[in-house]
Amino acid sequence: MTDAMELAVVGAGHIGTVHLQSAHAMDGVTVTGVADPKDANRDRAERLTGCRTYEEYERLFAVENVDIAVIAVPPFLHLDAATAAVEAGCHLFVEKPLGRTTAEAEAIVERADRAGVSLGVDHTVRYHPEIRELKTKYDAGELGHVPLATIRRINDGPFDSPPAGDAEIASGWHVNPTATGGGALMDLGVHLFDTLRWFFGDLTVEHAELDRQLDLPYEDTATVVATNGDGTTAVLNCGFFQWERPPDVNMDFRLDGITDTLHSDSFVPDRFMTYAARTAAENVVKRSVGADPEYFGPSYYYRAHHDALTAFCQAVRRGEDPPVDGTDGLRAVELVRSAYEMADDADWFDDVDDATRPLRSGPR
Repeated sequence: MTDAMELAVVGAGHIGTVHLQSAHAMDGVTVTGVADPKDANRDRAERLTGCRTYEEYERLFAVENVDIAVIAVPPFLHLDAATAAVEAGCHLFVEKPLGRTTAEAEAIVERADRAGVSLGVDHTVRYHPEIRELKTKYDAGELGHVPLATIRRINDGPFDSPPAGDAEIASGWHVNPTATGGGALMDLGVHLFDTLRWFFGDLTVEHAELDRQLDLPYEDTATVVATNGDGTTAVLNCGFFQWERPPDVNMDFRLDGITDTLHSDSFVPDRFMTYAARTAAENVVKRSVGADPEYFGPSYYYRAHHDALTAFCQAVRRGEDPPVDGTDGLRAVELVRSAYEMADDADWFDDVDDATRPLRSGPR
């Protein structure tokens, strides 16, 4: 493939706009269309890229010649949107979690495999620069065997940062576990499980504790203990109970090896934080005058989405397997679901299963 690849984004909300701007900035990729039911989201996409927009993704796939489809709709719409893209012959880059349940994730993987298209999942922690530096040192053997690992991600989940300016952020599908597939563990834990697997291979969930600090219909606090069968025990902590103020991202990864201890915070590049602070301040001004903010500038977290999508597009162009593929996305969902099954107080868990049955058994 030598010509520019035609890319479409399905879902142009917050994270969909990050993917849209990422693709628009990429060499060898042309944004050919965006589908979103909201007028405001379509208008923003047109302003940012000049691409054609559609209210329904079915119409987009019928009109446009799309090589790669980015699926950035809410989790309860992933299966239907991914199926439509596969039927149109598109390679898929799906926002996490791949599915609300193991069955949904399996269905997306199977349909992509059957159609012979590539499937990538947006697990971005692998692309944080400090995590990649930690991985380089781990792979080089600088820590020796690592008996203990601790990984943590805390943010404000479905809430807007103070002062709260949009009550809808804490309503609707964001706080409906049958739409999201779960709370903090599904939203943040899939990233952390994927990162742990990247370092240590496959995992087994040994223990899980869920809790609620806030009046939410799912867990906003989770701790999971997992082992890799080779002498490493990992502790995963995540939650929705703390305000997050860019450029700070409340995430860290600690490895306690037999020869040394390394912490991801030691490798956060100063240049990213300096640039992010300036961009975040500029975004405050832009929002105050009604202008569109720079979505992937304020922190390395957003830049990681750009790098993940770039890596996927490059793999498609070369005919290679994606660096984070459907199997990775499926396994992350399986581990989250295993933790939910092990926890005693996931009282909403059966509702998610009920809401996702029956799944379609074949193409639409």
